[in-house]
Amino acid sequence: MGRGLLSLVLASITGAALLAAPASAAPPPPPTDVYRPVRGPAAPAEYRYLQKTLPGESIPRHAHDLAAAEARELPTVGGRWKSVGPTNIGGRIVSLALDPKRADTLYAAAASGGLWRSIDAGQTFHSVWPDSWTQAMGAVATAPDGTLYVGTGEPNPGGGSITYEGTGLYRSKDGGRSWQPLGLRDSGAISAITVDPANPRRLYVAAAGSLYNGGGDRGVYRSEDGGATWERILAGANEFTGATEIVKDGNRLYAVLWDHRRRPDLRTYGGVGSGVFRSDDDGATWERLGGGLPAAGPDVGRIGLAVAGDKAYAIVNKASGPFEGFYASSDGGDSWNRTPANADLTASQSSFGWWFGKVWIDPRNSEHAHVAGVALLTTKDGGDTWTADATSIHVDHHAMVWDPRRPGRVYLGNDGGVYRSDSDGDGGWVKARHEPYTQLYSAAISPKDVTRISGGAQDNGSLRSWGGDGFNEYLGGDGEENVIDPTDVNKVIACYQYGNCFRSTDGGDTLTYFADATTFKRRNWFTPVVHDPSDPKVLYYGSEVLNRSTDGGVTWQPISPDLTGGPGADPIYTNFGTITSVAPASDGRTVYVGTDDGRVWVTKDLGATWTKLAEGRPWVTRVVVDPKNPDRVFTTHSGYRSGSPLPHVYGSTDGGAHWRNLSGNLPSAPANDLVVARGGALYIGTDQGVFASFKGGGHWLRLGRGMPAVPVDDIEYDAGHQRLVAATFGRGFYELKVS
Repeated sequence: MGRGLLSLVLASITGAALLAAPASAAPPPPPTDVYRPVRGPAAPAEYRYLQKTLPGESIPRHAHDLAAAEARELPTVGGRWKSVGPTNIGGRIVSLALDPKRADTLYAAAASGGLWRSIDAGQTFHSVWPDSWTQAMGAVATAPDGTLYVGTGEPNPGGGSITYEGTGLYRSKDGGRSWQPLGLRDSGAISAITVDPANPRRLYVAAAGSLYNGGGDRGVYRSEDGGATWERILAGANEFTGATEIVKDGNRLYAVLWDHRRRPDLRTYGGVGSGVFRSDDDGATWERLGGGLPAAGPDVGRIGLAVAGDKAYAIVNKASGPFEGFYASSDGGDSWNRTPANADLTASQSSFGWWFGKVWIDPRNSEHAHVAGVALLTTKDGGDTWTADATSIHVDHHAMVWDPRRPGRVYLGNDGGVYRSDSDGDGGWVKARHEPYTQLYSAAISPKDVTRISGGAQDNGSLRSWGGDGFNEYLGGDGEENVIDPTDVNKVIACYQYGNCFRSTDGGDTLTYFADATTFKRRNWFTPVVHDPSDPKVLYYGSEVLNRSTDGGVTWQPISPDLTGGPGADPIYTNFGTITSVAPASDGRTVYVGTDDGRVWVTKDLGATWTKLAEGRPWVTRVVVDPKNPDRVFTTHSGYRSGSPLPHVYGSTDGGAHWRNLSGNLPSAPANDLVVARGGALYIGTDQGVFASFKGGGHWLRLGRGMPAVPVDDIEYDAGHQRLVAATFGRGFYELKVS
């Protein structure tokens, strides 16, 4: 989040979720405080998708895996995608590891951007992960012999956005040049990897599980043969209990379990399965730790844990998100004391402590520790007092590692990328200067100036290619919708999360807030703002109603009733039941909208009357109208939040009276955006890249080469210069020439 808007947008978080699996058939653990091991479920046979319809049928496992394979099998048309930045901004880092064999060599796992290596002490990063594999990362670790392990899938669930699931655990013995899969494909997200320092072939993995589908490979797993086989040594209390930490300290194992689940309109980020567990017999038996820690219950949320000998620290958050308490133990977890109340510590967790859940202990001083939060929190007296750093570094922290070769050197990963301190993390932070893994929600381009690209970035604000050195942030928060007036490149609109939008007439140098002039009760994380193609002074803004401006966004009037089914079930995050896409036609009268609860509407008289065209479909990601034909309309959909991996693309040639499913041979992944190009060609952005159809849909080809298998949230088309610009959620902007 941009530091300038920190006070405005403390609720800034993103992310949340690919899908994977129906409930596991593995039995639950016995209803006691001692948990005995059960073996993880065997991988089921591969499932071949026979149709791409609405949710309802069972969802096969390995959905992301299968979708990637389907995408690779499609014929490719077109040239090569070109990465156009940014490289100077960075993006969310979820895990860090040092190479034990090479000095100043650091591995950084980007949330949805793959694995990166720096050989210059964190100054520049280069990819060491296959472009054709999932880019969703959860954990990276190195063994004493130099073997590198990566767990895929992000374990930090989002607030308004989505995070992506992975495809299991992988190993490299050559610094990332080649990789071998090690199983746990149903793990959804791998939170932590621990290698036994006395035996590099003994591995422990904390698997968080799918955020949307129960069961699968959840809990704590152990391998005695370097990952060839796995045994689940700690299972959760229910099908949505996953593991977020596994720590080996001497002869003891510590683990953190966490209940977490998300539905389209409800987040449940805690429960009776959440807690800290300890084993003194390498996982044969486990004890839930109490002795002052919060007792098991429905309001126990995510817990962060760090252990160093008899010293242990735990930060506990409530299921609803706020801070519950920081606890310290001096006897290995037998007893715990809640440390004194501290306003900085409480504020650091804001209302979304489930985004963090990390504590790190200085290996040379167990009284010195850091806690992840919006600000980085530091204690030098075992938790009695704290200091907060929310100014010298980017906010929202997730990863930290000390360099044993260089006393005092610490690396930090947060939503802004990678930082290094040579003062034990107590200041002196230096940001990496080359890190091309920015997560983008949107793109905006101009036919009048092909050098101008802007877009909204996760926790890195609205970025622009002009007005500074490289890409620069001109509005903070989680950057969302960005718009450039097609007739004047200096007239721009930028938004941060939940519809907080600004307009500018000087390219973003000065900004005027206009969202307070709109009518709304609820606004989506990504609130749509679009120009009318027939008149750039006319703008549309979607809340639960459609707003229209005829003076460039200065004044606004609602032109619809509530077009949704009403608010969702979540009492805290009440932004479900919103318009997600607006598509005005070229005739100046017709406007289509789509909603997060699967409804599609049209007005042909600027809001005097509205007709419902569809309902019961998944979340509408985009409504697109043919620029030459107001009756030719398309909708794209995502079923992630409902637990479905299937693509959903529909088209109509009669203004929505009748629809045809155009998903055809698209890979089994959500569709995020669609462009109607010259000659009737269709280009579609999905969570598996960009595809093209030259026959009106149904038969699709992969478009272009050279783009990693990263979600594409937005595509923009410049007909005059025959180019597409794609906003990827993890690898920045890509550009392609199209004919």
